Amino acid sequence: MGAYVDVSDATFEAEVLKSEIPVLVDFWAPWCGPCRMLAPHLEVIAKEYAGRVKVAKVNVDHNQAYAARYGVQGIPKMIVFKGGAQVADITGLPRSPVETLRALVNQAL
Repeated sequence: MGAYVDVSDATFEAEVLKSEIPVLVDFWAPWCGPCRMLAPHLEVIAKEYAGRVKVAKVNVDHNQAYAARYGVQGIPKMIVFKGGAQVADITGLPRSPVETLRALVNQAL
């Protein structure tokens, strides 16, 4: 199994909103250079927080409902959910991706 979960509009509620552990959702697209640059850092976070935080990826080209619902206007956009509620977010490729993502995730722990 990969370090992250691919999530669609059809599975978003079950995988993210009803998750028993916090979820870091990456809204991305394959044509987005910064999104591709962020991917290995998300893998690090997924492995580091395995069992405590789920990392999910939503391809906005194919799944627009939840991207629209959460106001995703630029990608990559990462949103942390806990108990179905949005607790933190960041848009763009951070200068220090792993450290920034850790800080984001730690807000939900």
